[in-house]
Amino acid sequence: MQTPTANTSDLIAAGFHALSDAIRMNVLELLRQRELCVCDLCEALGVSQSKLSFHLKTLKEAGLVNSRQQGRWIYYSLNLPQFAVLEAYLADYRHLGQTLPARPCDNIS
Repeated sequence: MQTPTANTSDLIAAGFHALSDAIRMNVLELLRQRELCVCDLCEALGVSQSKLSFHLKTLKEAGLVNSRQQGRWIYYSLNLPQFAVLEAYLADYRHLGQTLPARPCDNIS
């Protein structure tokens, strides 16, 4: 694996932080089906627009969602390339068990 740049590392960390909240995970699950406006997301999740706006901002800053404005509504969709970045980061760890020798535990007395 190539060492991520500082900017890439920040974006990866932000992505995992964004994935650490149940409401944000539910937003992503809804967006898997199709692009949705804020009003549809609020209704589906049963949360206020102000509460949802905080979570959408976190997802957007992490690069996990895209937004576009149409009239007075903002529509959100998944930014799939950023999910691929997170997936590639984790995939590099999958192979560690095959490449690193097992290390015996040190007895601490």
